[in-house]
Amino acid sequence: MRTPAATSTPISRGPADRSGWWPLVVIASAHLMAVLDTTVMFVALPAAQHALGLSVTARQWVVTAYTLAFAALLLLGGRLADRLGARRTLLVGVVGFAAASAIGGASIDGAMLIAARAVQGAFAAVLVSSTKSLLITVYAGERERARAIGIFTATLTAGLAVGLVLGGVLTTGLGWRWCLYVNVLLSMVTIVGAPKVLPNLPARRDVRIDVASAVLASAGMVALIYGLGEVPSLGWTSSQVVASLVGAATLLGGFIIRQVGKDHPLLPLRVVRDRNRGGGLLAMVGNSLSTFGMLLILTYELQSVMGYSPLRTGLALVPFALSAALGSAVIAPRLTGRVAPRWQIAAGLLLSAAGLLSLVGLTPSSHYLPLILIAEIVEGLGTGIGGPPILQSSLRAVLPTDSGAASAASSTAGQLGSSIGAALLNTIAATATVAYLGAHATASSASANVHGYTVAMGWGAAILLAATVPVVILIDATPLAPKR
Repeated sequence: MRTPAATSTPISRGPADRSGWWPLVVIASAHLMAVLDTTVMFVALPAAQHALGLSVTARQWVVTAYTLAFAALLLLGGRLADRLGARRTLLVGVVGFAAASAIGGASIDGAMLIAARAVQGAFAAVLVSSTKSLLITVYAGERERARAIGIFTATLTAGLAVGLVLGGVLTTGLGWRWCLYVNVLLSMVTIVGAPKVLPNLPARRDVRIDVASAVLASAGMVALIYGLGEVPSLGWTSSQVVASLVGAATLLGGFIIRQVGKDHPLLPLRVVRDRNRGGGLLAMVGNSLSTFGMLLILTYELQSVMGYSPLRTGLALVPFALSAALGSAVIAPRLTGRVAPRWQIAAGLLLSAAGLLSLVGLTPSSHYLPLILIAEIVEGLGTGIGGPPILQSSLRAVLPTDSGAASAASSTAGQLGSSIGAALLNTIAATATVAYLGAHATASSASANVHGYTVAMGWGAAILLAATVPVVILIDATPLAPKR
């Protein structure tokens, strides 16, 4: 039975009420740091590896240490935001992130850099869990929230490609260390602006933090992301990969079971059990999977096959960022209120699938124009149009005491999609490449690689098409009241 739409007592927002869009600038700039750091180090990694003497095996941990800590601590960060107040945890996260960035930039060896990246990821989980909670608190009206979420989503999506460009510019002009030092400068926007324009939400001492659940969730996420990250090099049948994934299933299963009987669960199941929020989280995984999968495959295509430099590769991906920004900030808000969320999200997923599907036409002789450019624009529009209603659905009608947990669940879904997209599509591409070389003894490496990329893009499109069906079934046209 459908329950009436939820109504809640407005929260006094203090100075944020009088600041217009300045709160959004502060919130988005904080979240943008975490997003930029997932891509900016890709370009800087070869230079950092050479400078610090990292081995081929160790170099992946410069990226993996960050994503592991980030994913593992998101749920705990969300509950901390509920208990301590989102503005406090945002500032703690930003200051810690900036400090870890400075230490990483000053690294004297690989171990120091990897450790700093892990600390960055931990503080990124805290600040990211706080940003979405603040976003839905500051912008409470339906129209202004839709517009704020559109701009917020556009900023984050653009940050993925901007990180590649920024990494190239900084590495070429100032050196790889500035890919980390730049976070100290970016953090100043939040450190100075947050006390002035963001509401100082009261701490909720009634929100308890279940340490055992935090350990189960964190260990399970580490095992899952680690297992997926090792698939490209070890394969799905590796005992190490199988053990990691089985361990992840066991730990996360134990986490879910523990949430059922707890008075103060780390992730209240009502957050994900609601059909709208559940559908939104599923769509979040699909949207992130397509975005990161496409960026990864195109990065390989542009550099390995077409011979682009890292900086030129980043610039070549800018059209994706611009079209995603157009979809999020301009088109999506205009559709809100006119098109049911389920259909807007479905349209976004289908457009993204079309963008990936067009890349099945890649050949070793393909040029950037027109195929790759068109694919970027179509996929970017799909990501942008679907992104805001996906985020709105994942946070819809959340109880005030659950806002941090819901924000963390949304971020975790996005991180899972990103990790799965990178690992799964990269594995599919590598497997298809090996199979092609086995069947075509005289084939060039470029032909085999491009074949692998096209197979991966075809699978990515199929996954998005399959995800559209449950999303349309689950997400309703009207919000449901939060379940107590």
